[in-house]
Amino acid sequence: MPSPSSLPRICIALGLADPEKLLEHARKEADAGERFLEFRLDYLPRPMDGMAVIRQFMSLYPDAFLLATCRRHQNHGRFNGSIEEEFRILAAAVDAGARAVDVEIESAETPMAHMSLLEGRAQVIVSYHNFEGTPAMDPVMRRMLKVPAAAYKIVTTARKPSDNLRVLSLAKAYPKVPVILLAMSETGFPTRVLSPFMGGVYTYAAPSAVEGTAAGQVSARTLRNLYRVDKTLKAPKLFGVIADPVRHSISPAVHNRALQARRIAGLYIPFLVSPLQLKDFFVLADKLPLTGFSVTIPHKQRVIRYLDAVDPLSKRIGAINTVFKKAGKWRGTNTDAEGIRVPLEKRIRVAKSSVLVVGNGGTARSAAFTLSDAGAKLAITGRNPDRVRALAKICDAEPLLPEQAKQRHFDALIHATPLGMWPHTESCFFEDTIPADLVFDLVYTPHETELLRRAASQGKAVIHGLEMFLEQAARQFTLFTGETAPKAVMERAATEALAEQQAISNHQNHKAAH
Repeated sequence: MPSPSSLPRICIALGLADPEKLLEHARKEADAGERFLEFRLDYLPRPMDGMAVIRQFMSLYPDAFLLATCRRHQNHGRFNGSIEEEFRILAAAVDAGARAVDVEIESAETPMAHMSLLEGRAQVIVSYHNFEGTPAMDPVMRRMLKVPAAAYKIVTTARKPSDNLRVLSLAKAYPKVPVILLAMSETGFPTRVLSPFMGGVYTYAAPSAVEGTAAGQVSARTLRNLYRVDKTLKAPKLFGVIADPVRHSISPAVHNRALQARRIAGLYIPFLVSPLQLKDFFVLADKLPLTGFSVTIPHKQRVIRYLDAVDPLSKRIGAINTVFKKAGKWRGTNTDAEGIRVPLEKRIRVAKSSVLVVGNGGTARSAAFTLSDAGAKLAITGRNPDRVRALAKICDAEPLLPEQAKQRHFDALIHATPLGMWPHTESCFFEDTIPADLVFDLVYTPHETELLRRAASQGKAVIHGLEMFLEQAARQFTLFTGETAPKAVMERAATEALAEQQAISNHQNHKAAH
């Protein structure tokens, strides 16, 4: 029986209510090369029905390592029986071929815990789950260690970025204790990638064809191919993107592929950070430690107050999209400007061209200052007239109400608002005629936005947001790593990520329609 330290780094968690479906999906994962699976027996209406599944699966895949779990309803599982019945089911699972069992601490520490049914026959993983938040971890760990086990699983719910650190730090605090450390929720996603790199025994993944058993789980394919969780990266450099929302971002796909192409031992991770959690995020960033990160909606302006230095152009713009650490200091810059300027200059002479910027946030400010400096005849519109006027004043531009902008005509239009961004892809700033010959939508998810569709149908030339994204991302990559960006690799990764995102969206729409 392998020790916890020799287990694969990814465990596929299978929770299905039908024994035949459980076997079907387990076989799919095993046929795809997965050898470490968890069977959530409590998902079955009659958990003992899972014994035949375990026997059949292990006869087909004798080299697999099977973990059996039967979590009680009182501990957020689905099993309504007693602790004695839970232990009998787990013992039966071991008899059927399971090589490890997961016992929640609430069951393991009670007088009714029949550890004798399991001792010497299977590895026992004692688990703690907190579905409300992330408490102080030392008292939790002291409680866990009172129960002898092969490994200890601590799973909390991340409510803020620094909760990730609180959970992950247990591996360093207890270096001789085998631990599995995770935080649920999208905010806790970084733990699912970083835990194995920071001393955790393994992480959990969702099966490829069905939903996972916990919030924040992603597929093993993503963990393996994108984040290299099964590789031994010695102290990898850490990068990331902060946003709210962040799930739609293709930056992790693009930057991780670029890091792999340049053979850099690094990981680029998405961090969900709400507008009120920026200060807390920097606590996490300093302790991990992060080397640099991308910044997008809604943090491009507010993040400046937490930086040690900002370059002159970014200071004028009042917004940054890139933060990197140099000589121990957090420095901010704005690569959006280059991402906007380069694609435009391939199509028009920006100097003296009439350009309408739609928006007044961080990206719109980047566009406005870039075009103003290039000598464009600039107008700005948006849904907040006061902010439009304020931006227009400092950029020597003409402020226009949306109704006024629609009555005019421009050589080019730069759309710099989140309207039309996934998942709200039906939104569009312009209802009817789009008042420009060239339309540049800085939204890149989806690739073909509603604005660009309408522009093309009206015979306008269009620039997809992906062009801007790739230009600014290439510059970010160089700032982060000091290496030349592999642009072709980054473009392929972006195109594939957008296609996958579109496929998921189509699947969800199909399910909703039926």
